Amino acid sequence: MRRLTRTVTTAALALALVSACGSGSDSSDDAKGGDGGALDKVTYLTSFGNYGRDSYVWVAKEKGFFREAGFDVEIKAGQGTGGVIQTVVGGQADFGPIDLTGGLLQLGNGQAKDFVAVAAIQQRTMAGIATLEGKNIASPKDLEGKKLADTPGSVVRNLFPTYARLAGVDASKVTWVNGEAQALIGTLAAGSVDGIGQFVVGQPTIEAVAKKKAVMLPYSNVMQDLYGNVLITSSQIAKEKPEMVKRFTAALLKGLEYSLANPNEAADLLKKNVDATVVASAAAELELMASYVRSDNSAGAAIGTLDSGRVAKSIAVLRGAGALKQNITPEQIIDFSLAPKA
Repeated sequence: MRRLTRTVTTAALALALVSACGSGSDSSDDAKGGDGGALDKVTYLTSFGNYGRDSYVWVAKEKGFFREAGFDVEIKAGQGTGGVIQTVVGGQADFGPIDLTGGLLQLGNGQAKDFVAVAAIQQRTMAGIATLEGKNIASPKDLEGKKLADTPGSVVRNLFPTYARLAGVDASKVTWVNGEAQALIGTLAAGSVDGIGQFVVGQPTIEAVAKKKAVMLPYSNVMQDLYGNVLITSSQIAKEKPEMVKRFTAALLKGLEYSLANPNEAADLLKKNVDATVVASAAAELELMASYVRSDNSAGAAIGTLDSGRVAKSIAVLRGAGALKQNITPEQIIDFSLAPKA
């Protein structure tokens, strides 16, 4: 009898162990990457809310590019260059895109440090002012006497004095008010302001919300050497986990390339995760963004590359306009050892 009891007990324990292993197989798979190793948990900030221009990160997640590279990525909405830098440096996020010119201004004026760029998202800046027909704004000079809205840390706002000087605008005659990233277009549509800081690819979304034709004033019309968004991480992460940074960058850029080739699918995947998405507008943003990601200035370079000479020219433009308090070098803001090679 005792032998029978031991046999039954042993069998029951074995069955329980098998059942436990079987029931946990799905969650175990979810915690593993493409090579079967444990996933690195990473927090990523978008550049500015959740619009079509940022959909590539959702694509990289939904298509499994991050998982294949060994990452479990949490995506949060960013609030512009200043906010993204602050959050990444503060350790609340690991990666995020900022406008490189905005980063240069923050670093060169002592407003931020301890972050590095590791890849380009756009080869030329998409920063600009957006307004609507009927506001009597057709050229930069028309901004004088007008009221504009943007987040305090936005590159559009921080770069405006330099843009104004180069475009012949008296910046003191332009009034800026604060706004939240996701509310800016609604503020413009409601008529509360005359214009907003906005990436120029936002035109389809603005027109969908406002039901009016948008008028865009791109900064690149007067500042042609400036890069657009770049991917940043903290200096500490770049130093301590360089291979992890390279893996993440490659997966993100794979999502970017896929999004540009499949804008409608990318927009659908954004809608799946962000219910407020207007699919047609998000897809149109990606179609407009393609020429900025693969700019003529990049001379056929691979997606994500950064050129030290071009960054030096950007610094020179900002220094010449009196926008930088101290001189900086490209190597102070970009880790070229981690950036994709041309």
